[in-house]
Amino acid sequence: MVIAQHTLFEQATVLMAALVVFASFLMLAQRRLFSLIHLFAAQGLLLAFTTALVAYILNYPHLYISALLTLALKGVLLPWMLRGLVIRLDMHREVDSPLYPSVVMAAAASLLLFSYYVALPIAHLSTLATKNTIAISLAVVLLGMLLMISRRQALAHVIGFMSIENGLFFAAVVSTYGMPMVIELGIAFDVLVAAVIFGVFFFHIHSSIDSLDVDRLNRLSEVEE
Repeated sequence: MVIAQHTLFEQATVLMAALVVFASFLMLAQRRLFSLIHLFAAQGLLLAFTTALVAYILNYPHLYISALLTLALKGVLLPWMLRGLVIRLDMHREVDSPLYPSVVMAAAASLLLFSYYVALPIAHLSTLATKNTIAISLAVVLLGMLLMISRRQALAHVIGFMSIENGLFFAAVVSTYGMPMVIELGIAFDVLVAAVIFGVFFFHIHSSIDSLDVDRLNRLSEVEE
């Protein structure tokens, strides 16, 4: 792909897609939960900006509502809720890093190449202006899964789950120029409810075993009275 042969809009979407997937790589490299939450918020802001850019260039007014929802939910509300949860559970000083960081980053690079390989036929057949960013959407989903696999803290798993949803939302924007508004509102409500439920569960688990470490949760066993 020669960047100079594409329009300014196509170059801008490719740039935003690169920043979105770069945020996913940075999340994999972070050790502090606060930094992980801030990067998740930055990824949400990038998604909102990309959606607004597509709405402006292609004159799709309904995407402005999607951009505002993404900005409010993923750029502000969810990071604020997660940050408050970390503070209330006194986890802001805890370090959560993968056991083998170099292996995780190598796996992340491999997943990015795999995403481009899988999406290559789609990019050749598609006539969309944003076809070159479809592979990025798949990569963000796979990197979110990798974040869930490689971390021990349950809160990092939640951020990985929401990062997967970011990848799916980005795929909807770049491949179909947005889903119907009813579906987007339903997904936004589901994500918000899931975040609240996760918070309630985290409080109960932390009060029971004083930790959200998944390794400790796996070692729990039922005790007969």
